[in-house]
Amino acid sequence: MEQQPQDALTAILHRLRLRAGVFIHADFCGTWAVDTSGHRKVPFHLIGHGNGWLHTGDTAEPRLLTTGDLVVFPHNARHVIASSVEPPPASLINQLIDPQAQGPVTSMLCGYFEFQSKAAWPLLDGLPDAIVLDLGQTGRVTDSHRLIQMMIDELDASSPGVDAAVNQLAYVLFIHLLRAEMQRGLDHGLLCALADPRIGPGLNLIHADPAAEWTLESLARKIGMSRSAFAERFKQLVGITPMRYITEWRMQDAMDLLQTTELSIASIAEHCGYTSEVAFRKAFRSVIGVPPGQFRRRGYAAP
Repeated sequence: MEQQPQDALTAILHRLRLRAGVFIHADFCGTWAVDTSGHRKVPFHLIGHGNGWLHTGDTAEPRLLTTGDLVVFPHNARHVIASSVEPPPASLINQLIDPQAQGPVTSMLCGYFEFQSKAAWPLLDGLPDAIVLDLGQTGRVTDSHRLIQMMIDELDASSPGVDAAVNQLAYVLFIHLLRAEMQRGLDHGLLCALADPRIGPGLNLIHADPAAEWTLESLARKIGMSRSAFAERFKQLVGITPMRYITEWRMQDAMDLLQTTELSIASIAEHCGYTSEVAFRKAFRSVIGVPPGQFRRRGYAAP
């Protein structure tokens, strides 16, 4: 059976090396407020049952979150989930739960998505500061809520392997969220480009074989666009030219190989689509800022 080529979103998600974790999984009663922003991660909050109010700024209206609602903050925006429609005082935020508190109970899971590689952070460009999974939606959201319930069940049971299970479920949930945003419509960013009927196929071609001898003309011809129209539309959505995108993606491969293998720089250059080691070294330094040998010796983190 012929293997299907890898689509661009799959390739980018592999590069992100996404994992998930949980800050808090608890029942809240009485007066309470939680803020998990500021950790350089992508926080999310899941209402298992009950209600909470989302506060995202001085000018934004608070939003009621109910059972099954999930809110994600792609850019780690400041936020508070609280028991009251009124903004909570700073002294109340993240305080210990009072076991004697009375009133309605809200069960909440507070966690985060973390990208061990920052190479593909542009995937989050164009997304809103807060994404709320709306219970009124249909289709994929139904599947997303099944994943949410499975996460809650795993955490409640606390069986062996719970952290690994929650991590994998959260990974799939994150993909569902990205798909939902692509279907909802974005006006810029890499995710918008992936959903674009003209530029998306071009990105799929690039990620299926980034080391190929791509030119602006060959890419445009493959997807049935003129050279100038393809270049203009690509830069409008992604923010850089197609050839710069290919170069940057090749350098992500090169960094991985430099850090995880003992391949020679000449071999890595060939693997990444360069017939000249000199050209590869020049491209690497242009994108990463240091020569490949220095990057390997000093163990730099990927920019």
